[in-house]
Amino acid sequence: MQAVDLRPLSVGEVLDVAIKIYWRNAATLLGLVVLVVAPVQLLVSLVYLSAVPDYEQGGFLGPAPGEPLDTDELWIQLSATAVGIVLTFLATTLATAACFKAVADAYVGEPSRWRTSLGFAARRIHSVLWVTVLGTVLTALGLLLLVIPAIWLWVSFAVAVPALLTEGVKGRRALGRSRRLVRGRWWPTFGILLLGTILAGIVSGVVGGLLGGLLLTDVGDGELGAVALDAAASTIATVLTTPFTAAFVAVVYFDLRVRKEGFDLQLLAERIGVAPRPGWERPPLPASPLAGPAAGGEQPPYWPPPPGWKPSGDRGEG
Repeated sequence: MQAVDLRPLSVGEVLDVAIKIYWRNAATLLGLVVLVVAPVQLLVSLVYLSAVPDYEQGGFLGPAPGEPLDTDELWIQLSATAVGIVLTFLATTLATAACFKAVADAYVGEPSRWRTSLGFAARRIHSVLWVTVLGTVLTALGLLLLVIPAIWLWVSFAVAVPALLTEGVKGRRALGRSRRLVRGRWWPTFGILLLGTILAGIVSGVVGGLLGGLLLTDVGDGELGAVALDAAASTIATVLTTPFTAAFVAVVYFDLRVRKEGFDLQLLAERIGVAPRPGWERPPLPASPLAGPAAGGEQPPYWPPPPGWKPSGDRGEG
């Protein structure tokens, strides 16, 4: 696949590039998510079947009208649900991070390989989980105050995981890095995230509707059939939407860096562990009237300098 031309993109172009990357690398992206999500979804289904005797598609059965509530059974149901949520979250987070790596490879024209992408994400999964949880908690706190702060935080933290994977910033620094990148481009970023989320939601709804129609047949009858349908619907929807979500968020991240930092293919290749190709050399740094030469004549790798960059003589201070 030819490397993507790194230049500022409009909202429509961001989605167009994301869809093209998704389509051209569908085999790798879909197979990657299946490999991670399908076994976990099978395990979740076994937990539901073994923990709760009564299950319908979409959830657990409550007591019949007039029957007392069995608190022991309720706790079992809640525990099984919690286990399912945690396992699904872990699998989805790992799959999304691996898809970010595959999309970045496609950006520099490298073939996307599931093994390389999965290994890259697995080595950083603890950091990815922490950033994801921290961003989710802060957004939820914003929701307790008002809806508007929650939306603002959701958009501001949107590219925290790509920043972590590409730049190595972690925890609060990754969230702060995302917020700084989005600053000044909040509304276009919001528009892209909204459109992408709507498209992913439509796909999930269609999949759920098609499989839900099977309830009208014998396939969905009984406890085993209901669990199987839920597992199939969840797996297929996740497989189809996770790579697309990762693609358009990654494109947003690259676009923000191109606009604000002159991000180029050589730097991207170095950050994701890909050998730069001939012809990707960075152009000479533009002269800036706002900053004189660094100590000893040393210059940053690009302008504006990356976060935390200092001349070598100053790096040992503080």
